[in-house]
Amino acid sequence: MPEVKIDIGGRQFEVACQEGEEHYLHAAAKLLDTEATTLTSQIGRVPEARMLLMAGLMLADKTAGLEEDLRAAQEKLNAQARELESARNAPRAAPERIEVPVVPREVTDRMAELAARAEALAQQVEEKAG
Repeated sequence: MPEVKIDIGGRQFEVACQEGEEHYLHAAAKLLDTEATTLTSQIGRVPEARMLLMAGLMLADKTAGLEEDLRAAQEKLNAQARELESARNAPRAAPERIEVPVVPREVTDRMAELAARAEALAQQVEEKAG
């Protein structure tokens, strides 16, 4: 079992851990050291046991807040999953029927005739004017 030296609040500790877990221990010690350093900068030097207790409580408080945030996010995710499942299981609406009016052929033919006559008249006016 490896012995690892860690620094917390300006003090060095030797701690044993499982083989291959050293990086986790260093990461945890860094979190505790951050809290301990904050404490010592605010209230000065405190006894080792009190410093570790207070730093541990500060981390526990942060952890409790994060767990509550996680629980709220999980509840929101569960609600959205239920809403999505409900939407998937809802009966599909019938497609909306859209009717496009069809212009009768006689009308389009008549319009073409009128357009041709209007163009012919316009040409006659131009010839007389010019």
